[in-house]
Amino acid sequence: MQVSIEEIREGGLTRTETVSQALLEQVLSGDRDTGFRAATPATLTATFQKVSGGVLLHGELTAELQSACKRCLADVTVKLPVEFTLNLVPEKTLKAEAGSGEGDDDEAGEQAGSFEMTDADREPFNGKTIDLDPIVREQVLLALPMHAVCKEDCKGMCGVCGQNLNEKACGCQTKVVDPRLAALKDIKL
Repeated sequence: MQVSIEEIREGGLTRTETVSQALLEQVLSGDRDTGFRAATPATLTATFQKVSGGVLLHGELTAELQSACKRCLADVTVKLPVEFTLNLVPEKTLKAEAGSGEGDDDEAGEQAGSFEMTDADREPFNGKTIDLDPIVREQVLLALPMHAVCKEDCKGMCGVCGQNLNEKACGCQTKVVDPRLAALKDIKL
């Protein structure tokens, strides 16, 4: 999804676009598999406003994802609300600011993981068009929960027989004795 800067007028611009299920699948299983799958396409509503040489972007997206419950492995559907606000700054402006420097040498700015906290919500773009695909990718990945559960009080699976304890109790002995110490339980004192 591309937006040209020339399309953004005085009052701003609001775009509603469909984020395809294929794009969401690509995001969720890209470099590292997240364990989530896209259930349906999502709708992105993005509002663009020109501000002091850049663009203020506010986006809202709700994705419906599927995953296995981390406790009992049952299928779970999760609604993932994604809301973000970014200050998009032309790359030329960022380079000019970096070039002016505050007495720092160039090597200090090149260290991995070093950035100013004031730059945390600033995102570079080429100055003419805004590509929303990488922004959506990043924001969806940031919004993913650590794990999905079918319900808060999910009992999980039996560690001995694998029975889903939400369906029925299995009767297995939950206290497992370490086999290396099993001979000690027969000692009589």
